[in-house]
Amino acid sequence: MEEDSKMISTLLSLFLKFSLFSIFAFGGINALLPVLYDLSVNQEHWINGQTFSDYFAIAQAAPGPNLMTVTLIGWNVGGVIGALIATLAISWPSSIMIYFLQRSILNMQNKQRQQMIQYAAGALAVGLVLAAAWQIAHQINQSLAAYLLTVGTIAITFFTRWHPLYLIAIGALLGIFGFI
Repeated sequence: MEEDSKMISTLLSLFLKFSLFSIFAFGGINALLPVLYDLSVNQEHWINGQTFSDYFAIAQAAPGPNLMTVTLIGWNVGGVIGALIATLAISWPSSIMIYFLQRSILNMQNKQRQQMIQYAAGALAVGLVLAAAWQIAHQINQSLAAYLLTVGTIAITFFTRWHPLYLIAIGALLGIFGFI
């Protein structure tokens, strides 16, 4: 009985915190990964740092939306019900806000202002994702080799047209051979 009460309390906390998180997740879940990491690992202790990294990797490798990281955290907390609650919580507030915001933007008479708002939103989303990537790199990189791999990956991505699978394979080989 006490265990059921604790699980209900945990699932309610998961729902409320991810619902609030959704309101600020402008640019998608990846834009706020450091905050999600801090909430899930440091504050609530739902998962550890390695599990967070694993869930993020699974979410990136799987087809579909990036919110799968949140779904996997919910699954870890409360099984299938936890996954459903986490997915609903992260989706409903931002979906409602975007619906009304998009309606408002499309109804604007001034097309130049409409386009300016859309460009500004795109720039904000890109900036948030880049800031999140920077913060996550600081949280997960534990060695000089890991930092070099991060910087090397950024350089290769920026200056070449290599397919990302090559970079994933290089990272996997470095991990297998114990370099990172």
